Amino acid sequence: MTNIKNFNDLTSHLVKRGTRKRVAIVWAADESTQYAAIRALNDGFIDAIFVGCREQLEQLDELKPHAEHITYVDTDDKDKAAALAVQMVREGKADVLMKGLINTDNLLRAVLNKETGILPKGNVLTHVTTAEIPGYDHLLFFTDAAVIPCPTREQRIEQVRYVAGLCRAFGVEEPKIALIHCSEKVNEKHFPFTVEYRELVQMAKDGEFGKCIVDGPLDVKTSCNLHSMETKGINSPIHGEADAVIFPDIQAGNVFYKTLTLWAKAETAGILQGPSAPVVTPSRSDSGECKYYSLAVACMA
Repeated sequence: MTNIKNFNDLTSHLVKRGTRKRVAIVWAADESTQYAAIRALNDGFIDAIFVGCREQLEQLDELKPHAEHITYVDTDDKDKAAALAVQMVREGKADVLMKGLINTDNLLRAVLNKETGILPKGNVLTHVTTAEIPGYDHLLFFTDAAVIPCPTREQRIEQVRYVAGLCRAFGVEEPKIALIHCSEKVNEKHFPFTVEYRELVQMAKDGEFGKCIVDGPLDVKTSCNLHSMETKGINSPIHGEADAVIFPDIQAGNVFYKTLTLWAKAETAGILQGPSAPVVTPSRSDSGECKYYSLAVACMA
């Protein structure tokens, strides 16, 4: 498979692939969610299952040409819509779950319900962002900017496993994954998680995550810039060209995410991994473009 280096490559690949993912979209009452769904329908890589607000959606002229690829599930309650959409995923009737104009907490209650949800026992729920950053020659995946406050050892292991798999789904044969800290030094006293980093590096060498390279601790700049790495005299197989970075906690991940989008003008897409199907949970204020790219990433995951 060709290495997908940007969002244009991604959407072109999905169009050329010619297959459709069944996407259960919960309460698509907002223009940005509607834009994402309509664009994906136009591109031909989804069948849309709209759960809730049917009357409003049936009035949209842009949806009418796609009638054979649209299903409506009627309900006038958002929580019921979330439960119905999750049920469709659990029963194998939908491949992707997408949030519309509903609070993330409400959707996650349905996703995480121990009896009727879609998070298999033992799986870790985490958020993965895909970013197209001006000046960086390929996509950068990173976790976690939205879900896990301070990952445990077990959670971090699964974060590495998830991003390695996602990178390979995008055609990266041997993903380079950097474990992020403010420096390249292990500090057991003040930053005990850096000790765990060494264990993750060894697990990768032992083949625990499939074919990939994991190294750290490294800072973001040396992970993604060879000149910085060489200037600091760091010898790392990441070689200043990380495909993915794992942040130590949600604060670091979230600050990185907001900085990229505000000042670097990066395009981003976010999904939840861990459930039995990818879950698209953009902010209600995210643009239609962001939601469209998030949907595209979910269709590749």
